[in-house]
Amino acid sequence: MKLNKKVVGITLASTLALGSLGFSSANEKVEAKKDSQKAKNVIVLVMDGVSSSTTTLARWYKGQPLAMDEILTGGVRTYSAESAITDSAPAGTAMATGNKSNDKFVGVLPEKVANPGVDADLADNPYKPVANVLEGAKISGKATGIISTSEIQHATPAAFSSHAAHRSDYDSIAEQQVYQDMDVVLGGGKNSLLDENRKDGENLVEVIDNKGYDLVETRDELLNSKSSKLWGSFAPSALAYDMDREQTNPDEPTLAEMTKKAISTLSKDKDGFFLFVEGSKPDWAAHANDPIGMISDTLSFDAAVKEALDFAKKNKNTMIVAVSDHGNSGISIGNQNTSGSYSSIPVSTYIDPLKEAEMTLEGALKQLKSDKSNVLEVAALYGIDNPTQEETKAINQSKDLGKTLVQLLANRANIGFTTGGHTGEDLFLYSYGPGSPTGLVENTEIAHSAAKAMGFDLKKLDNQVFVNAEAEFKKIGAKVKVDSADANNPVLVVTKGKTNAQFPVNKNVLIMNGKEIDLETVTVQSNGEFYISKEAIQLVKKGK
Repeated sequence: MKLNKKVVGITLASTLALGSLGFSSANEKVEAKKDSQKAKNVIVLVMDGVSSSTTTLARWYKGQPLAMDEILTGGVRTYSAESAITDSAPAGTAMATGNKSNDKFVGVLPEKVANPGVDADLADNPYKPVANVLEGAKISGKATGIISTSEIQHATPAAFSSHAAHRSDYDSIAEQQVYQDMDVVLGGGKNSLLDENRKDGENLVEVIDNKGYDLVETRDELLNSKSSKLWGSFAPSALAYDMDREQTNPDEPTLAEMTKKAISTLSKDKDGFFLFVEGSKPDWAAHANDPIGMISDTLSFDAAVKEALDFAKKNKNTMIVAVSDHGNSGISIGNQNTSGSYSSIPVSTYIDPLKEAEMTLEGALKQLKSDKSNVLEVAALYGIDNPTQEETKAINQSKDLGKTLVQLLANRANIGFTTGGHTGEDLFLYSYGPGSPTGLVENTEIAHSAAKAMGFDLKKLDNQVFVNAEAEFKKIGAKVKVDSADANNPVLVVTKGKTNAQFPVNKNVLIMNGKEIDLETVTVQSNGEFYISKEAIQLVKKGK
């Protein structure tokens, strides 16, 4: 149990615990069976934009089984509320909150439902924030953490730790993450924490320091930290691809190192923990049709899964779920080159050309001189060594070198791409431990399985932590207004008798009659409405 539990949190946790009970003495056997599906710890790992062909290529490239192969248990359906092909934001929202949502929406309900099988009633309350599994774990007394190789404010980690109408609202996402009071936050995205880059001018680095985090910015600082509260900000935006890291960004930790450190830190909490881990950049490589980047960071992600699995096997009370949020690029092993000869082409024909690359596309292009005098050397770094006369001409005359290089490498390796965008196929489900989902499941089931394993119900949780502030305060005779004197820092102001309560947006703070009270959940303004917890309303009602 954390030492600094807040009264609000204890009250809410008790409410949820009582609400989840439903067994009489006559149902003792049923209850015992249910308890056997509980997990002290839950680790959800997401590889962004990884199609099944990508994992196949990564396995062939590695030359041995992946760690994920050992825990393959089913498949995941990935579509959103409105589209057969999802964006990362609604995909993350589905896996974090158990609700399908719309393109660009982070942790909020959809405005539009167009797909069969999705509850149309979800659109009755568009943009309403909905509780996620990390918030439920925290309220239950567990330690919590998120990890990403992109900006930590990027769509998928954002969906597990914040609520915003648009994934690009990094200002709100970053602030909510800081005030979520998670125990471990590791990734990129320092730019969004700095006052000079924020519309509201708030210095979130200073807030992180005041909250008692050990703010680390290098691999060595991370690995040497003894703190129980860690905030790792290792890059202004995203971290480097794993293949490029040693040459371009040697001070950055690997995803596996971040995962191992987070587990060792979070597991000190006797009540257990929830950890979210994202391997972000396979998706970026897929958008660029770069198989090297895709393989590089799929293998990096698999190494992180191994760290989680090694822990879970020893702990024996940890649920692991590893999935991809959506496909990307329509990558295929085989292209027009192989239409008539595929049945006799060995694996080496596809893999050997890929092995020639020393860097990903991003890494290689960063070595290009401004006058492009080393363009053939850059091509060689990307695996186009000893170019043919035709290849040399294409490289030298290219108006878009990145596009030219990936086309040449794909041709050499007999790999196909159908798009530079996402794709809508079902993907593999990897899971392990008590309560873990199996079979072909909806992506929303990831959230519900995680919540159930940790002992709470997401719908009940949501009814407690995100209610419409104006409507609820009117029920108790309180007056509500929004102070927008500072347009970038709106404050919900509530008066009831002699009580004056202020709720700054994106913070877990209630200022009541001049006294600051920490809440277990953040205040969210979405689509012009403020949402807070029922416990906060009760505090105002009592006036203390």
